[in-house]
Amino acid sequence: MPDANVRRSSGGRPRWDFSQMAIRAILFDIDGTLVDSNDMHVLAWEQAFADIDVRFDRQVVHDQIGKGTDMLVPSLLPDADQAEQERLGKIQGDVFKSRFLHQVRPFAGAHDLLVHVANAGQKVVLASSASQAELDHYLDLLDVRDLVSATTSADDVEQTKPAPDIFAVALEKVSPLKADEALVVGDTPYDIEAAAKCGIAAVGLRSGGFSDQSLFEAGAIELYDDVASLLRGYNRSTLAAASVVG
Repeated sequence: MPDANVRRSSGGRPRWDFSQMAIRAILFDIDGTLVDSNDMHVLAWEQAFADIDVRFDRQVVHDQIGKGTDMLVPSLLPDADQAEQERLGKIQGDVFKSRFLHQVRPFAGAHDLLVHVANAGQKVVLASSASQAELDHYLDLLDVRDLVSATTSADDVEQTKPAPDIFAVALEKVSPLKADEALVVGDTPYDIEAAAKCGIAAVGLRSGGFSDQSLFEAGAIELYDDVASLLRGYNRSTLAAASVVG
């Protein structure tokens, strides 16, 4: 019986045909997808904006989580120059690292899902708009260094999500795989938009706090509550529909 918490896109925008594909790599976002950190990022951004005496409704800030500093700050403060963007990003990063990073916990099933993907013969790739330092911390937190084939962070690219750079670089690192041999798993519309710009289909998770509508409108082909739900339904999911062992 299908998992009651799964929804599949009826519109399929953009549309992929998986009947002739072998999915050889799964590109995972981290914040909000594998680890429960989105609300902590909101709080850190609130403190950064308070430093310049600017306040936003908490939901307004949350709705930008998933972007890096280069995309988030201009969305909320379009008149901020490059120096101001970088200063706010540094404050946010310092606050997050000092107050919140060591409070972040993996979602239940995160490690087991990555093990399952690796055992299915698919490459595990972590592709995040987080800094390299945060990514390194999460590799140890999730205990997956021996499972991961490649990683990308904000430090590797000129633009973060929803620009395609994060996933484009990730795909290059597992070359010669092509876009139609990969799948993205993420929790924000920005993950899904970035994947689509690279020609990669994306499965959405509700664990980041975004609505089904926003994830489907961004192009998600399936939605699951969280990584545990995805793991339970793995064999019926798009991740496994054309997976290969070996």
